Amino acid sequence: MKQEFQVYTLVELCQLFTKSGRLNVYVMLTRLIRLVLTLPVSTATTEQAFSAMKHVKTALRNKMGDDLLGDFMMLYIERDFVKDIDMDSIIDEFYVLKSRRAQLK
Repeated sequence: MKQEFQVYTLVELCQLFTKSGRLNVYVMLTRLIRLVLTLPVSTATTEQAFSAMKHVKTALRNKMGDDLLGDFMMLYIERDFVKDIDMDSIIDEFYVLKSRRAQLK
């Protein structure tokens, strides 16, 4: 006899997986559901990201790649934390990574 489940929300689906012991069977689906349920979804966050992109991606930087743009946006969005970082220590760590043609110091 086939058992039918009526699930209307992701929360109910996650609860059903937990109660039925199927968390180990549908590992990736369970992980995806948990991620979706825990993501902070709000209009303010989206607007903040687009505002940051408008500040970061100027006409001079239109040709930058997606990775670099993402890095710049993260620095701009988290600028309150970034201002406490000692730039000299970052330069020192970068300098130690490998030898360069031009010296940084």
